[in-house]
Amino acid sequence: MASIPEPKPGLVVRYDYLWSREASAGLDQGKDRPACLVAASDSLASPRYVVLLPITHTPPSGEIVGIEIPPKVKQAIGLDDAPSWVIVSEHNIDEWPNGGLSPVPGSEGMFAYGFIPPGLFATIKGKFLDLAKARKSDSVRR
Repeated sequence: MASIPEPKPGLVVRYDYLWSREASAGLDQGKDRPACLVAASDSLASPRYVVLLPITHTPPSGEIVGIEIPPKVKQAIGLDDAPSWVIVSEHNIDEWPNGGLSPVPGSEGMFAYGFIPPGLFATIKGKFLDLAKARKSDSVRR
């Protein structure tokens, strides 16, 4: 039986992230991909909401801001070998748990890859919060 993990900051889950450009085009479902959990609402809140950042192989350019995930970290949590970035210039806000979560491929029903190390997570969170304060992080509410 698959179990949904506790939504803790820095957890990398499999989620159908919806890019802001897709939401603007009227789509309501995105591509199933690894995503980084940045923040979760109070565990006593119902419904409980989380902030999710996409992880992509596409290098950030233009207005898109991303932080590269070091190869050692990718290997440790079971992501592929291709270069990847956590995009901090946009995010999804969704209930937890939600229908967008899916099992990690080949994992017997595990929904999480693991945690990004605290130092890297602090960098990601700091940059994300800077952009959010400056209103430069696009939000898609699911």
